[in-house]
Amino acid sequence: MMTRLLSPWLLLSLLATGTAAAATPATGVGATAPSRPKESRLELRLAQAAPQPAAPASSLPGGASSLQETYQDWQVACVQQGAGKHCALSQQQSDSKSQQRVLSIELSMPRPDKAEGVLILPFGLALDKGVILQVDDGAPAPAIRFRTCLPVGCVVPIAFEAPTLAAIRKAGVIKVKVVADNGSDAAFSISLKGFAGALERTVALAR
Repeated sequence: MMTRLLSPWLLLSLLATGTAAAATPATGVGATAPSRPKESRLELRLAQAAPQPAAPASSLPGGASSLQETYQDWQVACVQQGAGKHCALSQQQSDSKSQQRVLSIELSMPRPDKAEGVLILPFGLALDKGVILQVDDGAPAPAIRFRTCLPVGCVVPIAFEAPTLAAIRKAGVIKVKVVADNGSDAAFSISLKGFAGALERTVALAR
């Protein structure tokens, strides 16, 4: 089991391409845990697919056109596009034996006290049951509906407001509870090692 860091813009740009459709059932749940970043050949195309910001932003450190940094189990990535830039923090988990991706999460920061993005889970889940997120042993959040399924997996839109972000910064894991297609309970765990540092860096770079 291992955690791979996600290539920039993979999740959000997949949704921006217009391939998203209504969610449809599919098949297979796996187990997970920590690994290394892997650069995507699609980075340039995906960065180009990202929406342009309304106002100019400062350039990346050293005048770089792109930047990737690792914060334990999280990766921060920024791409400069003219006067604007797109920054996100992400994590990807894959099965240590098959190397198949099991879970991906990518978050951007529309403002310093709010994170929003997508969670991608494997096929083989009861989509009508949705996804329940729980920070450590806190109260489970209401179920979130799947948005669609793509070739990379099934997509759940997520957003964390200031109170939830504050709790996540101090927590160890986000528990992801789902129901498999056969009716049995299934669960994933998103490591929060390095999340606070990655979050702060993303906010700073996005200015």
